Amino acid sequence: MGIAVNGVEITDEEIELELPHHKDAANPVKQAVHEVVLRHLLLQEVERLGLDQGNEDSDDVRIEALFAREVRVPEADEAACRRYYQSQLERFSSGAMVEARHILFQVTQSAPLDLLRETGELILAELQAHPERFEELAREYSNCPSGAVGGNLGQLSRGQCVAEFEQLLFRLQPGELAGRLLETRFGLHIVQAQRRIEGTVLPFEAVKAQIADELQRQSWQRALHQYLHILVGKANIEGISLDGADSPLVQ
Repeated sequence: MGIAVNGVEITDEEIELELPHHKDAANPVKQAVHEVVLRHLLLQEVERLGLDQGNEDSDDVRIEALFAREVRVPEADEAACRRYYQSQLERFSSGAMVEARHILFQVTQSAPLDLLRETGELILAELQAHPERFEELAREYSNCPSGAVGGNLGQLSRGQCVAEFEQLLFRLQPGELAGRLLETRFGLHIVQAQRRIEGTVLPFEAVKAQIADELQRQSWQRALHQYLHILVGKANIEGISLDGADSPLVQ
């Protein structure tokens, strides 16, 4: 394939061996090539730094030793954890529920997205002017079984609906009608929050370790991205344009 890392050629056989690990990627061949190239680059750095002392450790163990030496991540202190906690209080609440209703416009071959969007915008404008018509219009237009009961979805807690629906719903105030159509994999939704039951916020001490772990993972990924970008930038890589941050090694 004409690909080389600092003068070392990458063989087709190496890429073929890597390929099965990326069968679910959007572009499996590209991802496999990136992974093989980056692994070569990291193992060359292991050798340059003298971390490979002729032992029989696996490549993964050698790369982990390289990361342990070169990628330094500061511990998440209590002040950072408290700031994160205060900014994400809704994530650390237990038992919060919102009674909701919606109107679903489902995408089908006979009802393409553009047509549904136009219809949804018209219905949303009508509800903004006449909110009392929600149940009537849900029965007439909604493609969800809830349309038969005026769009009522009952009381929803976190984790019961798709992420984008949940994020919008839990931002709405009681009685508030979302001012835009929400697009999910099910189609387009008009969403209204009704009664809201506030949950109990877990105390900081109960979630401190969880927050510290999360902040540590975020810091590690940022530091590793930066390190890989530096290595890629210094290397002589022929035959492919490589972005170090694309590698599953950073996961």
